[in-house]
Parts: sequence; structure tokens; C-alpha cells
Amino acid sequence: MRHFLLLSFSTLMLLEGYMFTYETDKQTLLEFKSQVSKGKRAVLSSWNNSFPLCKWTRVKCGQKHKRVTGLNLGGLHLGGVISPSIGNLSFLISLNLTSNGFGGTIPQELGSLFRLKHLFMSFNFLKGEIPTSLFNCSRLVELHLHSNSLSQVVPWELGSLRKLVLLDLGRNNLKGKFPASLGNLTSLEELSFVGNIMEGEIPNDLARLANMVDLQLAANNFSGVFPQAIYNMSLLENLNIIDNGFSGSLRSDIGNLLPHLQGLFIGNNSFSGAIPATLPNISNLQNLGMEINSLTGNLEFFGALSNCTQLRALLVAYNRLAGDLSTSIANLSTNINILELQSNFISGSIPHDNGNLINLKILSLGNNLLTGALPTSLGKLSGLEEFSVGSNKMSGEIPSSLGNITRLESLWLFNNSFEGSIPPSIGKCSHLLYFYLQDNKLDGIIPQEIMQIAPLVLLNMSNNLLTGSLPETVGRLEHLGTLSVGHNRLSGKLPETLGKCLLMVQLDLQGNSFDGTIPDISGLLGIKEVDFSNNNLSGSIPGYFANFSSLEHLNLSINNFEGKVPTEGKFKNATIVSVFGNINLCGGVLELKLKPCKHSSFSKKVLIGTSIGVSALLVLFIAFVSLCWFRNKKRNKTNEATPSTLGTFHEQISYGDLRNATNGFSSSNLVGSGCFATWSLEEFYGRV
Repeated sequence: MRHFLLLSFSTLMLLEGYMFTYETDKQTLLEFKSQVSKGKRAVLSSWNNSFPLCKWTRVKCGQKHKRVTGLNLGGLHLGGVISPSIGNLSFLISLNLTSNGFGGTIPQELGSLFRLKHLFMSFNFLKGEIPTSLFNCSRLVELHLHSNSLSQVVPWELGSLRKLVLLDLGRNNLKGKFPASLGNLTSLEELSFVGNIMEGEIPNDLARLANMVDLQLAANNFSGVFPQAIYNMSLLENLNIIDNGFSGSLRSDIGNLLPHLQGLFIGNNSFSGAIPATLPNISNLQNLGMEINSLTGNLEFFGALSNCTQLRALLVAYNRLAGDLSTSIANLSTNINILELQSNFISGSIPHDNGNLINLKILSLGNNLLTGALPTSLGKLSGLEEFSVGSNKMSGEIPSSLGNITRLESLWLFNNSFEGSIPPSIGKCSHLLYFYLQDNKLDGIIPQEIMQIAPLVLLNMSNNLLTGSLPETVGRLEHLGTLSVGHNRLSGKLPETLGKCLLMVQLDLQGNSFDGTIPDISGLLGIKEVDFSNNNLSGSIPGYFANFSSLEHLNLSINNFEGKVPTEGKFKNATIVSVFGNINLCGGVLELKLKPCKHSSFSKKVLIGTSIGVSALLVLFIAFVSLCWFRNKKRNKTNEATPSTLGTFHEQISYGDLRNATNGFSSSNLVGSGCFATWSLEEFYGRV
């Protein structure tokens, strides 16, 4: 009877508890919804009293108690903050808030979810520290806090979550040292601290993590030698410790200790010594990244890597490796996609049988000591997207077979001794974005076919021996941001179509023999650098340059420009504008030190004043002449009205007597003068 009463009481309590806790879950989620940004709540419209709780969007309930066991709101782009009431979902097993816009801090109340196994909160804007209460969730198997703004140190208590299999704290602002307590997480298979500001050495306690498969420590400030604990992780498949401060050398038997490695990334550290000869023993190795270190030795291990038939990427650029390339790369796996060997001391020539690398997408050999010509077999690498041999000692002609690499996006051939003409077949590389040909000995004209590569963003052919003109079709390159053909032997007028390259940022045409005027490029409003110096250009300097708000450098020096230099906008800054070597330029700002223009504003004022003065004098002169004329006319009328005695006088005195009497009509015997002339007696006598 006693057992019956106890069972009945327990059943009653469970029923009462069911009604209470069901309503608690409902109220908890409604409270959670109220903290979501108003503009983002529409996707949770089913969260209301008209729908049963277990049919709400993204809500999962247990079959037995109808309690909320799963809440999957990932990828809904919700905003706001996470309500502390979330801690009331005591039956919750999985909480996914990934890829939303939640801000604020992680609620301490999450520590009440003792049944929680899966917590996903990556890709939000959460800040503050990782709450220590979270470590009460002893059943946690997965903890994802990637890509937030969490700060402070990683709590030591994290080591109490002994059932953790996956821990991702990457892309935050976590600092401090690596907690040695994490060595307690012996079930851990995946661990990521990528992209924080943690420092110090990796503790040897991690040697107990024998189940580790994926270890990501990249982009921190960790230091010390290669972590010795890692050599005990015999099941390790992916190791990424790039961009830290590790130093020292790798153990020669690393290939035997970590036989299951598929990806090994140790780039951008300070490792030295030789590349371990046992690496080729890792038969499943797919990606080997050791770039930007101080590794030494020759390329013999390349040949041994032929055992790694799954190898897809080999990155050893920016080291101190040496040796002959021609006997090295031909035996690599045909599956290889990326081969980066630039910035070493590699010599020899590119082997002719490189065509075996049929899946190669990136081949970077720049900044080495390579010699010889480019093999025509490169044309067989039809999937190649980036090819670089810049800054070597290569020579010969550029093979036309490069035009067969139609997927090519970047072609770097600069700073060698290539000669001959540019193959028109390059025009078939219709996906080409970056084309670097500068600092070679190329001659001939610029092929029209190059101007048909519509996506081209950068074209640099400077410092060669190119002749002819800049093709009129350059205007077809609507995406061109940089055009550099300086220091060649180009001539003719600049094409008007340059003004159609509206995305142009840098235009370098210096050191050629271009003539005529500058075409209308007023539409290139985003341009930063313009260099027309050392040509034969003429005409006036276009005033629209003053309005180029992004302009940082304008060089018009050593040409035949004439007229006044503008003084507005960018022309006010003499550190931006250079115009020396144009003898017919004048004016401008004082810092340019040009001669003043003849028709300056002051001269114009003087000229206008002089003109007004001369005009006034001319008017006065005309008025004076008119006055004299009227006076003479009046005098003549008066003389006609008075009886003359001249006739009597004329009859009594002869001409000879008159001449003798006036001493030959001397001026001393002047009778008078009028407004227009002075009369002597002789002239007067002659008139009468």
C-alpha cells in the first residue's frame, strides 16, 4: 500500500511538473524572441500562443516529456542579444545560434543547462569573456565560439569539460598563454585557437591528447621550438601553426611519428635547418606548406616526394633552398595543383617534361636563379591559372604556346632577358587579369590582340624596346586599372580612347616619343598616378586635372607644353605636380618656379588703363581740331566782309621788291600762323 501511494504521488508530481515546465519553455522562448531585433523577428512568427510549442519554427521537442531539446536558429541573421532566460530550457541538448548578429555577452545562465552537449555560437558579435559557469555543462561534446569578439584569457576551467571532442575558439581576441589544463581533454579530436593574440610556448601537457586529429594554432604569437607534444599525436591528420614565432628545426623522423598527416602547414615562422627526409614517408600527404622560413638544403627531397601520390600543394617559397630545378619537379604527383618555389636560390632551367603536371593551377618560380628559355611544353598545362618566373635570369623568346593556356589569370615574366616580340597568341588568354612584362628586351609593336583581353586589370610593359604606337583599341580594356608602357620607343599620338578606361588608377607613359596633345581623359576620376614625362607632347595642360580628387602624382615634365599652368585644385600642391622642362609654360603656383605669363592680371590692368588714356587723348585731339576748323571758317567769313586794300598794295609793290624786303621770305619775317600751318610772306604772297 505504501508503494502504491508513493507511486501515485510521484505520478502526480510528474504531471504537475510537466504542465509547469512545458509552460516555462514556452515563456522562455517568447522572452528570447522579445530580445531579438524587431526587424528580424519575422522568421519567428510561429512563436506565439496560437501554435503548439513543439511546432514552432526551428524548435525540437523530446518525445517523452515534450520539453525543448533542440533550438536550431543558425543562419537566420537574427540580431539583438541572447536572453538570460535561455538558461531555463533545462532539457536542452543542442543550441545553435551560428551565423547571426547577436551582440552582448554570453549569458552566465547557460551554465544551468546541465544536459547540453552541442553549443554552436560562431559568427556573431559576442564580446567579453568566456563565462566560467559554462564549465558546469559537463556533458558538452562540441563548443563552437569561432569568429566573435571574445577577449580576456582562456579560462583554466575549460580543462574540466572532459567529454569535449571539438573545441573551436578561433577568430576572437583571446590572449594569454595556452592553458596546460587542456591536457585533461583526452577525448579531444579537434582544437582551434586560430586568429587570436595568444602567446608563449605550447605546454607539454598536450602530449596526452592522443586522439587529436585536427590542431589549428595559426595566426597567434606562440613561440618556442616546434611543440614537442605534437610528436605524440600519432593520429594527427591536419596541423596548422602558420604565422607564429616558432623557431628551431623539425625532427628528422617527423614523417615516422606523424604517419597520418594529410596537411602540414608551418609557414611564416622562423624554422631553420633542412626539410626532413622522412616527409615522403607520409603516403597520404596532400598539402605541405613550409613557406616564409629559413629552411636550407637542396631539392633532393622533391624526387622522394614522388611517393606522395596524393600531393596537391607544395609551398616552400621564401626560404634558402638551392639546387637544380630541372631534375626535381618532373616526378611530382600528377595530382599537384599548387607549386610555389619563389624566392629561393634555385638554379637550372625549367624541365621540358613539366607537361606531365597536367592538373597544375599555380606555378610560381619567381625570384630565383633560373636560366634558359621558357619551354614550349608549358602550353600543355592547360589548367594553369597563375604562372610566374619574374626576377630570374631567363632569356630567349616567349613561346607562342603560352596562348594555349586559356585559363591563365596571372602571367609574371618581368625582370628577365626575354627578347623578340610579344606573341599575339597571348590574346587567346581571355581570362587574363595581370600581365607583367616589364624590364626585359622585348621589341616590336604591342599586339592588337592584347587589347582584346576584356578582363585585363593590369598591363605592364615598361622598360623594353617596344616600337610603334599605343593601339587605338586600348579603350576596349574597360577594367584596366594600371597601364604602364614607360621607357620604350613608342611614338605617335596618344589614342583618344584612353578616356574610356574609366577604372584607370595608374597611367605611366613616360620616356617615349609620343607627340600631339593630351587626349580627353577627364572621365578618369579615380586616377592616382599620371606620368607623361619625357615625351614630345604639346599644347596646353588640361585644367580638368585639377578636379581629380584621388590624384597623388602628375608628371608632365620634359615635353613641349605651353601656356599658363592652372593654379586651382591639385595644381596648388607642387609636391603632386611636376612640369619642369617645358620652356613655354608660365604662371602656376610659386613653388613651380615658372616664369610669369606676359598677360598676367596686372599687365591686363595696365593695358586697359593705357587704352582708355589713349582713347581719351584721341577724343580731345579730334575736339581740338574741330574747334580750330570752326574758328578758321569764321575768320574767313570776317575777312570777306571787310573791304580789302590788298589790291592797291599789290599794284604798288612788285614781287621782286617784296622778296628783297623780306630777305628771301625769311622766317624772321613771319606774318602769322593758323591751326594747321605757319605762313611766310612768300607763301602768303603766293596765295593772294
